[in-house]
Amino acid sequence: MRRVGLALLLAAAAATTHAEAAGAPGVVVYGKPDGNVPGWAITTDLLPGWTKDCCTYAAAIGVNLVLYQGEWTGKPDRVMVLNVWPVKLPTLDAELQDDRKHYVQLDPNGKVEAFPVANPPSIACQGVMYHGSDHVDDVVVFCDPGKATGIHYSWSMTVGAADPLRQSSIDAFKQVVEHSGYMHYVPTPASKDKAVAH
Repeated sequence: MRRVGLALLLAAAAATTHAEAAGAPGVVVYGKPDGNVPGWAITTDLLPGWTKDCCTYAAAIGVNLVLYQGEWTGKPDRVMVLNVWPVKLPTLDAELQDDRKHYVQLDPNGKVEAFPVANPPSIACQGVMYHGSDHVDDVVVFCDPGKATGIHYSWSMTVGAADPLRQSSIDAFKQVVEHSGYMHYVPTPASKDKAVAH
């Protein structure tokens, strides 16, 4: 159901996120140019009590970034996952339909409903909530920062239907999605070929 992250090297640079502009910490993840895909940076808020990781746990599971609370358990519960990939399907609706098709194949008794989000500036997003027949739900939001970027990205999170932290986790997820931003990234000669999230 979830997409494998774009196989790009990540590099560090300076950027200002929505949260940093408000005086709160933020996070930014970079991807170097890869063929026809220009370098990119995705920014968002780092909420209080959440930990960012692009280079250890995220790399181990093949994604660009994870945000989680407490200690890393290796379980997907309440872990926000960022995936970035080169555009293959032409529209967000096509991405959503393809993802929905795979989900229904995996869980024919699951239910699917829209997950409305406010689009970040200059980025189109569409969300979906998958209600699993195992009472574990997945929320996924696909975003398109524009044709010239050469990429689409998604945020996703798994949360139990009976999880007492369900609503607060979904609210936090929604904030991260809605405060996401895209920037064109041009590596400098001094950029290190090392994955870093700020």
